[in-house]
Amino acid sequence: MSPRGVTDLDSAVRTAAFGFLEEHAVAHGDSISWATMLRGFQFRGERVVLASQQGIFKPRILSDYPISVRTTASKPGQPRPYDDGFQEDGTVTYKYRGSDPAFYQNVWLRRAMIDRVPLIYFHGTVPGRYIAAWPVYVIGDEPEQLTFRIDVDGRQTPSLASPDQVAEPGLARRYAAVTTRRRLHQQAFRDRVLTAYREHCAVCRLRHVELLDAAHIIPDRDPEGEPRVSNGLSLCKLHHAAFDQQLFGINPDLQIAVASAVLEERDGPMLRHGLQEIDGSRLLIPGRAEWMPDTSALERRYAEFLQATE
Repeated sequence: MSPRGVTDLDSAVRTAAFGFLEEHAVAHGDSISWATMLRGFQFRGERVVLASQQGIFKPRILSDYPISVRTTASKPGQPRPYDDGFQEDGTVTYKYRGSDPAFYQNVWLRRAMIDRVPLIYFHGTVPGRYIAAWPVYVIGDEPEQLTFRIDVDGRQTPSLASPDQVAEPGLARRYAAVTTRRRLHQQAFRDRVLTAYREHCAVCRLRHVELLDAAHIIPDRDPEGEPRVSNGLSLCKLHHAAFDQQLFGINPDLQIAVASAVLEERDGPMLRHGLQEIDGSRLLIPGRAEWMPDTSALERRYAEFLQATE
């Protein structure tokens, strides 16, 4: 059953769009590029684009409701063009387009709210990259603040839509343990750290982005482990795991020290080239001063490494 007022064509397009995003996430991870959003997907011989330069977007194939809303990432040192933000209740406040509540794109979103139509929310992590959340619902309209409220965590949607309205195959994506908000923040941290290090491992210079992680210097479970680029390192999966297991440390001068026990081991070429030969080398550094590894964080983490390897 489709949401009220939604044609079978509209429902089929949304199902296909959600399926396309699901397939992309499985193949490439949560981060999606602007180019991929503009390329879209084929539906019954027609290309369906998922976004445009305008934040509230309705593709040509749809007549009544938008398919997506988008928040762009800010460039370094610049604020976001729209002050969209997460709230503690799992919703996003989404700014009107312009200041006229009757502007046609604002009317689209209001209509989607009234008729309980599922949308896609694209949240910019770095310029040119986004993370998608779907299905999301517009659950509030606040003309005095020129904002809509969008439920991205699914906490408030059940009061608006019955389960059979979102039960079609491909329409709903479930995350058992991680809320959309947490996913967005984790992906934003990864994209920003990898961008800062020009998509290289800071230890071995590996450039295969699918094999890179954003590692925390101070772990995120720690109160001081904030998701700032200066508390992050772009590391390949081998060096991320080794760093977490205290097999090597990084001193405040950005020099790498491998644990003595590892240096004394005799094993195959992976141990020799992957770990032993990085001893004494220097970390690859980001191109901007504000992205440099935080010295106090390195001092603390290096002291923990020395204590663990005594």
